[in-house]
Amino acid sequence: MAPRFEGGKNIAMKVPPHQYDKTVAFYRDVLGLEEIRGPSADAIGFKFGANNLWIDKVAAMSQAELWLEVVTDNTAEAAKILSEAGVARCDDIEELGDGFDGFWILSPASIVHLVYAGDGSS
Repeated sequence: MAPRFEGGKNIAMKVPPHQYDKTVAFYRDVLGLEEIRGPSADAIGFKFGANNLWIDKVAAMSQAELWLEVVTDNTAEAAKILSEAGVARCDDIEELGDGFDGFWILSPASIVHLVYAGDGSS
């Protein structure tokens, strides 16, 4: 059975340190978006309509990137279909942790996507 794909709730903006404070201030102070906190003290996010926008400080970056998530009901079949379509896996980009049912891919436009099992509500 073919897996179901849908957009997830979370968007990650990976930001270099020299842009981080001003980026957080933009969403918090200029736009006035509701701030949310993640599982760690340094995880800052904002309610972004029906989505969560997470702002992550990443030392190795020179410019900001947006990372998206795709939820599936079958990661094994999803991996197979994506591989057959020539979609590049990039699992080394960020550790997901033991037991996490998901993986990283790059879209044809080189946008990072997390593909994981879930309902998209996290």
